[in-house]
Parts: sequence; structure tokens; C-alpha cells
Amino acid sequence: MQKRRLTSRIKEQAIEKFFLLNGLFAILVLAGIFILLLVQAWPAVKELGLKAFAASRWEPTSPVQETHGILALLVGTIMVSVGAMLLAVPLGIATAAWLADVAHTRVREVVKPVIEVLAAIPSVVVGFLGLVVLSPLLARLFNTSSGLNAVNGSILLAVMALPTIISISEDAIIAVPQELKSASLALGANKWQTLARVTVPSALSGIIAAVMLGMGRAIGETMTVLMVCGNAAAMPHSYLDPVRTMTATIAIELGETVQGSTHYHSLFVIAAVLFVITFLFNLISDIVLQRYQKVIR
Repeated sequence: MQKRRLTSRIKEQAIEKFFLLNGLFAILVLAGIFILLLVQAWPAVKELGLKAFAASRWEPTSPVQETHGILALLVGTIMVSVGAMLLAVPLGIATAAWLADVAHTRVREVVKPVIEVLAAIPSVVVGFLGLVVLSPLLARLFNTSSGLNAVNGSILLAVMALPTIISISEDAIIAVPQELKSASLALGANKWQTLARVTVPSALSGIIAAVMLGMGRAIGETMTVLMVCGNAAAMPHSYLDPVRTMTATIAIELGETVQGSTHYHSLFVIAAVLFVITFLFNLISDIVLQRYQKVIR
């Protein structure tokens, strides 16, 4: 009996240390990436100063005057990402709630695989469809010279973020205990009131995680925004203007710059800023999630 207890204790300690090592490894990898970005970005910051990167023009290869301002790239990234979330979050949560609580079982069995297949479509294919189909449509609809703008990128990123938001939100809604729903119905609430005021709020922690992952997908997407946003490294004034995101700038220019040049290290400044933005977004989402969990307890 004592031998079994000892063996069980050793197994528990081994599993605990295994998960601890995995967590420490993830932290070390994250810290290593951040340190690498800082080391590579420092020569550009040292030479130009932080103020140079706060400008709105990004023309590091201009023969007249080189400028390394990333403000326009930052604004373009935020515009496209926020636009995508404004479209994807309400549609994704509504679809997840419908699939989980309203749709017939046969309908769910058809729709759910279609949504999951949508997540497997390569981003270059989505970008190609936006370039060929959506771009001319937007140009005619808004009477612009080109449909390659922030609206195009927002719509496509919303489509790409939807499968993540829908799948995770649906799982969170399904996981809500049936007793809560039954109690709401017993108190006189109808099915829609129960869904809106009991089921969805109870699943909000999982829904927040879904939105967070969808936002991460939108911010980090490269190929689609590179193809459909117009790639104009200038300050946009509306969603109908062409924009260039930070990820697209890195993808376009990193392979063509001279390694060790100021331009090369400036691209790592962009990467470091993008890293900090995603880290802060995840941190804020985690804080909000923890506070919400404390409230519901």
C-alpha cells in the first residue's frame, strides 16, 4: 500500500515538474524573441533616435531624404484590425450562440464543418479572392479608383477571424451548465432572453478568449493585407484610403534590404513594436478575464 502511494506521489511530482518545465520553456522562448528583437533594433534606435520612428512617413530608401517613421504603418495596422473585429466579433458571437442553442442538430452538423474548413483556407487564397472579386466590387460601390484599401483588408480579416471566434465561443456556450438555463426558463424567461441574459454572460470568459485569439489572428496576418490593402506607406485619412500594415512592411522589405544596414535594423523596430502591441493586448485581455471571473464567483 505504501509502495503504491509512493509511486503515485512520484508520478504526481513528475507530472507537476513536466508542466512547470513547459511553462518555463514558453517564458524563455518569449523572452528570447523579445531580446532578439531589441538587440537587432537597437542599432537603428541608436543611430536615428526614437523620435525619428514617431514620424508618419516610411521612406527608408528614398534618394532625396530617408525617413523611418512608422506612425502611418501603425495607424494602418490598427485601422484594419479594429475594422475586422467590429465585423467579426458580433457576427461570430451571434453565430456561435445560434449554433449552440438554436440551430437544429442536422443544421449544426452541416454548418460547423463548413466553418472549420473556412479556417483551413490559405491566406494567399483569401487575398486572391479579395483582389479579384471584392476589390472591383468595393471600387464600384464607393466610387473609388481602386478597391485596394482598409475596408477590403478589414472584411477579409474578419472572414479569417470568424472560424476561431465561432468555434471557441460555441464550445464556451455549450459548456454552460444546463441547470442555469432551466432555472431561467422556470422563472418565466423565454429562450431568447435566457440566451442573451444567462447563457452568453455565463460563457463570457470563453468568449473573451475567442475574441482575443481572433484579434491576434487579425493583427498578425501578413499575406492577405499585403495583397488587398494597397500597400501605401502614407497616413490614411479614411477606410477608403490604401494602407500598409507593419506585418506587410516586414514581409515586403526584409528580404531585399542589406543585412546590417539602418533600413534592416529599422524593420526590427517595427517587429518589436508589433510584439509589444500583441503582448499588451493579451495582457489586458487576461486582466479583464480574471476580474470577470472574480465577479461571477
